[in-house]
Amino acid sequence: MDPLFWPSETNSFRRFTPESLAAIEERIAEKKKQQAKVNRENKDQAVEEDKLTPQLDLKTCKKLPSLYGDVPVELIGEPLEDIDPYYSDHKTFMVINKRRTIFRFTATPALCIVGPFNPVRRAAIKILTHS
Repeated sequence: MDPLFWPSETNSFRRFTPESLAAIEERIAEKKKQQAKVNRENKDQAVEEDKLTPQLDLKTCKKLPSLYGDVPVELIGEPLEDIDPYYSDHKTFMVINKRRTIFRFTATPALCIVGPFNPVRRAAIKILTHS
């Protein structure tokens, strides 16, 4: 690809914060409302809906394509908002290690008590993704 068309540095990487999780939950609630409305309107009609699918170049355990730019050093090994549009309404976050490998984790509480922002869980994720 020509470097003139694709900027080498992008600001697409954002930390996964409680505000990010709240925004995801709002999108999930909005999607459920829309789905219920569509179901009520189209009870008798069989309407085929366009389903969004995960991008193949952003699969788990694959390397992050250079198209997305360099990951800032302070964000390596940290929970990030998912850049794949498919996961915009899923409670997940991604972690990218030094080798640019993508890891995805759920943002639901582990063992029903350890949330995604718990220091123990964050340490476990750092150990798991360390190259």
